[in-house]
Amino acid sequence: MANRRSGSDKKQSSKPVSRKNAPDARAKPDIRSRQAKPPIATRKISKIFQLLTGKALKSSESTKERINPVEGLSALSLDALTSVAYGPEAMLIVLAAGGLAGLHYMLPITLVIALLLAVLVASYRQVIEAFPGGGGAYAVSKANLGRNASILAGAALVVDYILTVTVSIAAGVGALTSAFPGLASETIYLCLAILAMLTFMNLRGLGETARAFLLPTLIFIVGLVVVILVGLVHPFALSQSNIGHASQLANNSQETLGILLILKAFSAGCSALTGVEAIANGVPLFKEPKVPNSKRTELLLGTILGSTLIGLAVLTEKWRIMPKSNQTVLSQIMAISVGKSWVYYVLTLTTTFVLALAANTSYGGFPVLASLLAKDNFLPHRFSLRGDRQVLNAGVWTLTIASAALLIGVDGNTNELIPLFAIGVFIGFTLSQSGLVIHWMRKRPPRWQYRMVLNGTGAAATAISCLVFLFTKFTSGAWLVVIAIPTIIVLLQRVHSYYTRVEEVLEIDSIPPLPKPKTTTVLVPISQISILTQNAIAEALSLGQEVIAIYVVNKTPDPETYNKELIEEWEKWNPGVRLQIIHTDYASIVSPLIDFIDEMRKNVSHQIVVLIPVIVPDRMRYRILHNQLDMVLTAALSSRTDLIVARVKFPLSTKGPPSRRKLPVPK
Repeated sequence: MANRRSGSDKKQSSKPVSRKNAPDARAKPDIRSRQAKPPIATRKISKIFQLLTGKALKSSESTKERINPVEGLSALSLDALTSVAYGPEAMLIVLAAGGLAGLHYMLPITLVIALLLAVLVASYRQVIEAFPGGGGAYAVSKANLGRNASILAGAALVVDYILTVTVSIAAGVGALTSAFPGLASETIYLCLAILAMLTFMNLRGLGETARAFLLPTLIFIVGLVVVILVGLVHPFALSQSNIGHASQLANNSQETLGILLILKAFSAGCSALTGVEAIANGVPLFKEPKVPNSKRTELLLGTILGSTLIGLAVLTEKWRIMPKSNQTVLSQIMAISVGKSWVYYVLTLTTTFVLALAANTSYGGFPVLASLLAKDNFLPHRFSLRGDRQVLNAGVWTLTIASAALLIGVDGNTNELIPLFAIGVFIGFTLSQSGLVIHWMRKRPPRWQYRMVLNGTGAAATAISCLVFLFTKFTSGAWLVVIAIPTIIVLLQRVHSYYTRVEEVLEIDSIPPLPKPKTTTVLVPISQISILTQNAIAEALSLGQEVIAIYVVNKTPDPETYNKELIEEWEKWNPGVRLQIIHTDYASIVSPLIDFIDEMRKNVSHQIVVLIPVIVPDRMRYRILHNQLDMVLTAALSSRTDLIVARVKFPLSTKGPPSRRKLPVPK
């Protein structure tokens, strides 16, 4: 509601004010601070939503949602940690075509992947140090490789984050339905339920989510380490299992082992490296000191992931394990190592749980990336705004909607997508390390030559790996990523182009002329003389120099008699404004109003405001009984840029007897 001005104020404001004569032209802005109350949830839906997401946090309380290095494992590293459940198996499925000879390549290929992991961990620790604002590959590319490379990195990461959520949730539900086949028909509903849980957990804040997921994460890590250690010192030869597998391998060894098969196995196994970049993308989410804490988490991730990958490869070759249709490779290793004991079942259920929770890695990284893209005008600015819980809500909801659409589209079965989401990650790997090479050459810090060689080697290795993925997986679905990434790039470019045009029109980088007051005519549509009309006219008088009350009447049956009565009543009331009566042959009152506005616009060049009176009843169920004029007139005028459409709200209470009803009467 506009503030009321006195008559003297109106008189002064009607004259243009020059910069030279304005008494307050050089006055400093009045900046005041006050202790604001937290936002109030006024409706039942808002209260329920607030109950799910938690009470609002002050900016000073945002540190509560920051994470420490150990919590970083559950918040940003589950994608990489749980990849041991499907990465080695994906590689083994490819090698199985080579029989016994293929099995012997399991450990060497894993060692190459572990070496690549070490290079990536070292590289991303440098990314964290050089670019503590987050964004990972996008930030590095933007600073060193230019706009086009940064957009490519951003688009690749967007694809990766969406696929990570989809694959992780589907893999977890797949493990659950394998243990309980009766749930197979409910796959898509289980996927969406887990997605909803993750969404509301992350709307509460990453800190709460990380702490809630920390226990199952630690159980998974400790349990996996115990399985590997027990398996390495296993006292039994397990000859029956070995003979069975060996004979099966001998019978099925039909394909000659070649370089193409090894490359396919390598590309499949590299799916275990997805998620390594998430920590560097989410540095702002860590507690102070952010850089050392995030670097510790990156080192923890690399150590745990590398050792478990090598350990599982050793046990796979030791026991000659081959993929089965009804049991995962990880499940076979656990069963042989610790038997079908309670440890096996606890670890199986935990694995199922953390596989689904691995999608949380994207919820930590995608909103931060989206906010950086928004600040650079590549996404709507809404993505850079935080909600009541200091969370980037737009990023969370966008990731949820996109992932839900993909889950529904593939009916919760994403086996074909598992090898594909490594492509986007490795594009980011290549760009970030290439950007760091240029960064070290420019900055030349201590030992910059060593760092440049390390990142250059990593860039070459990940670029080759990415080409291998595209070559070996193109016909298996990699073409989808090849289409998706350019499509996202085009969308980002279009958004940026639009914001550039807006900045030019609004002259963002220049100082505009001093604002000058405008002459304003306020039009108030009325249906009768009442307190509602009086309230609207009072507000109209505070807004403009001229106020016109407009009444539309049908010519039938006797408009003259009605006009005379209305005019007499208006003159008796004498509100000090002009009454304009418009006759029409039609039932609609909107068209005559618009015609009147159009005719006025031809004759005047000053501002026109249409002020619509609306009633706000004390109970929601009564709202449908009022404000029909507001709905149709606002819809008709909403696209007009030559006038202002506003509402003046009148609170209406109908509780109690008439003598006790409080009807506010404007002064």
